[in-house]
Amino acid sequence: MARTALVVGTSGIVGSATAALLASEGWTVLGLARRPTEQPGVTPVAADLQDPAALATALAGLVPDAVFIATWSRQATEAENIRVNAAMVRNLLDALRPAGSVRHVALVTGLKHYLGPFEAYGQGVLPQTPFREDQGRLDVENFYYAQEDALFAAAARDGFGWSVHRPHTVIGQAVGNAMNMGTTLAVYATLCRETGRPFRFPGSAAQWDGLTDMTDAGLLAHHLLWAAETPAARDEAFNVVNGDIFRWKWMWSRIAGWFDVEPADFDGTVVPLAVQMADAAEQWRSIAARHGLAEADVMRLASPWHTDADLGRPIEVVTDMGKSRRLGFTRYQPTDDAFFALFAALRADRLIP
Repeated sequence: MARTALVVGTSGIVGSATAALLASEGWTVLGLARRPTEQPGVTPVAADLQDPAALATALAGLVPDAVFIATWSRQATEAENIRVNAAMVRNLLDALRPAGSVRHVALVTGLKHYLGPFEAYGQGVLPQTPFREDQGRLDVENFYYAQEDALFAAAARDGFGWSVHRPHTVIGQAVGNAMNMGTTLAVYATLCRETGRPFRFPGSAAQWDGLTDMTDAGLLAHHLLWAAETPAARDEAFNVVNGDIFRWKWMWSRIAGWFDVEPADFDGTVVPLAVQMADAAEQWRSIAARHGLAEADVMRLASPWHTDADLGRPIEVVTDMGKSRRLGFTRYQPTDDAFFALFAALRADRLIP
């Protein structure tokens, strides 16, 4: 395979990590976003996937061999999520069709494939854990399924190979990202340390006591590259997690130790971050001014609603990676180290003190 990639969503956690890896591996990297940010080794492409005509103009003359789709647009209802996000995939692949250059398209979705969409998250009859790729779809409307169907239809029409990647909650860095647990917890821990409030676990007893896993953005980027370059991975869907499992009762104390705060005792009561951080805007502006931080708008850094959805789940979530292992993907990333690396990067970039 030639080595020109179009990474869609380079302003996000997964897209930026994927573009960085591909550039380091010698690929020619085109980075598409509505408002691209500067990234070493990445040629920015400004385009809106919801505007087919402008998208076709932006992509005219580009001849990527591999396409990595790592973006979505959150809507008010799941019906709108389906309509908008499926159209974004179709518009992208339609705009690339005239060049005839695409050999592989990777789509990043997630474990809501097994857990259901936000409107029915963790409800109804769910597959048994650990989640495996052969467990199939839930009997519920889900924009991930619509994205997959748009990808499958274009692949059948145009003859390229595809891969689908289903990470658990992703740990990585991107300001303004809608789903960003790592930075949200870093901001919350900083608020607790700076204001003296207790560092209290915001989620459910099931998450506190049960087993879970997560996905580092760097590991996911390696998985995307591996699938693009591995013939046996063609036309396959994969779960992607770090390879370790943990309980939040252990991880919470690990995060507390990094920020030098004392973890509060957990009594089983759910007190969401959306409640605990309701007054965070002014507090963060004060902290940012005092420490000379680069971002004073706490909502550009934190997404309490998303972290609450994950940590408030009433069920265990553990993911099987056997399919990838059998085909040769063996990378492993301790999750606490992934958190610590992110926290160090946030501090180096003056996003937390």
